[in-house]
Amino acid sequence: MHLKNVEIFCEVANNRSFSKAAKAIHVSQSSASQAVQSLEERLGVKLINRSTRPLELTAAGQVFLSGCRDILDRFRQIEESLKTIQDDVTGRIRISAIYSVGLLSMERFVKKFHEQYPGIEIQLSYSHPDDVYDHVLQDQVDFGLLSFPRDGGEISCLPWQNQEIVLVVPADHPLANQNELTPSEINGEPFIALSADLKIRRKINRWLKDAGVQVDITHTFDDIENVKRAIEAGAGISLLPHPTVVREEVLGTLKAIRLMGVQWVRPLGIVHRRHKQLSIAAQRFVEMLQNDFVDDVSMVNDHYRAHGRQEAVNSNS
Repeated sequence: MHLKNVEIFCEVANNRSFSKAAKAIHVSQSSASQAVQSLEERLGVKLINRSTRPLELTAAGQVFLSGCRDILDRFRQIEESLKTIQDDVTGRIRISAIYSVGLLSMERFVKKFHEQYPGIEIQLSYSHPDDVYDHVLQDQVDFGLLSFPRDGGEISCLPWQNQEIVLVVPADHPLANQNELTPSEINGEPFIALSADLKIRRKINRWLKDAGVQVDITHTFDDIENVKRAIEAGAGISLLPHPTVVREEVLGTLKAIRLMGVQWVRPLGIVHRRHKQLSIAAQRFVEMLQNDFVDDVSMVNDHYRAHGRQEAVNSNS
């Protein structure tokens, strides 16, 4: 049984598609199909139901997939241990992150990591929080980056950073001339909320309730970018992690106001499968994230001011 065929089968199972799997591991679609067929002939069972779209594993295929993942994990550990002896860290790191982690922040980390480890390929994708967990559990990525991360069951979480929650208003809002205020001062204000299925929304609801504050929710969106656009349009105000609005502060379209008397933060964490050992390359990247943390607000602010407002305009379009 060829290890390459096992790897191809796992990719097909993860992607539920021969074409997507072939693209992910840089082989032709016919090669991917032949690899799975070769395994089926050797084992004497059907592993994939090809009559469904997307593809589905048979009962035998599900059992085989679990064993294949263990085989590949063990082989990669051995391979990387040998490379470490030679101080030659190579391979691929697959990361799934929520959208609001910030492209600028991650690009900085990726660039710095490539300077030290040019032989490592980094695949970074952005998804809904539930999808990030699914990607981790299904071995589609090495680890995920999430807010308010859970730690339990098959998921293990490493702390990363805490982001201050601030009040965000349009630049021409009556409150925009203040740098600080108490939560009670936003009582009754038109409010742009995040979707109820997001954990940050539930946290904000709890914080406002504990502070005795009631807001008038006028619009609901499933991502922070749309919330910001609605605030800029004058549809209301919101509570958001400060690093996510620094770009708009530089542009002068939004104002972030600190909240006095409360400590509201959005924790970010690094999640991975509890019983799966991270590759040497992934471990090095995680170590960099944890050890090289720079305050996102200062970093983003310095970046845009150094490169001028035009770059902020471009990234906002």
